[in-house]
Amino acid sequence: MTTTQDRYLQVQNINKIFTRDNVSNQVLADVNLNVKRGEYISIIGHSGCGKSTLLNIVAGLTTATDGYVILDGKEVNAPGPDRSMVFQNHSLLPWLTVYENVALAVNKVCKHKNRKERHEWILHNLNLVGMSHAIERRPGEISGGMKQRVGIARALAMEPKLLLLDEPFGALDALTRAHLQDEVMRIQADLNNTVLMITHDVDEAVLLSDKIVMMTNGPKATIGEILDIDLPRPRSRIELANDEKYNHYRGEVLRFLYEKHSKVKPITSSKKTEQTTEEKTAEAS
Repeated sequence: MTTTQDRYLQVQNINKIFTRDNVSNQVLADVNLNVKRGEYISIIGHSGCGKSTLLNIVAGLTTATDGYVILDGKEVNAPGPDRSMVFQNHSLLPWLTVYENVALAVNKVCKHKNRKERHEWILHNLNLVGMSHAIERRPGEISGGMKQRVGIARALAMEPKLLLLDEPFGALDALTRAHLQDEVMRIQADLNNTVLMITHDVDEAVLLSDKIVMMTNGPKATIGEILDIDLPRPRSRIELANDEKYNHYRGEVLRFLYEKHSKVKPITSSKKTEQTTEEKTAEAS
């Protein structure tokens, strides 16, 4: 029996058509996805398969041609503080310090807090990502991984119902990426927040996720499969390296990406539904 808890985030019958010079291109077609409160969901697929367009619709940055998105019982029609996004590019303002970049979000969203409470909340979130030691530095004075930590702190400081991650580790070196993945797992375990993440990294998807949404290629791409990841938490990448279930899940994702990436018919079971694609230009944004 499906409950409200099972449908904390509802993406229902989403279609998206881009039109330019009287030429229409349908990039998302009948997208359906239910996410439980506290779930970590990864969306994976080849470039141009509509991942970023879907995430932007959930964020309220792009409007769907048809269908709707509901978060915690309220329809999404525009950007809002209940959804915060971390991009591959950290998007920090270079003339502001680490503290000031987070303060921008806190002062905008947390108007119910007084000045002292806002200050303590900013420090709390920077401490959460291990950046309290660098509050007076500017983005040009810290590493790429540290910039992403600040971006994550800024997103978390908004106390969002849904955290949206658009390939947040894609531009980082392997060691920094691994360290930040571990940090995100720790934070998600502590806060039990709901996360929707785009990734091209199979190992990252299996390591972090409760479910992996696998999208087929376009045009009119669809959700080909939704894979449940039944691995106990907390997860250790070292321990999972030779874990039979981990490698099975990894193989299933690779199989889909390399063997079943063309458009498939919609699957109506509780674990497999239909979804779609997007323009490559939108994917790159």
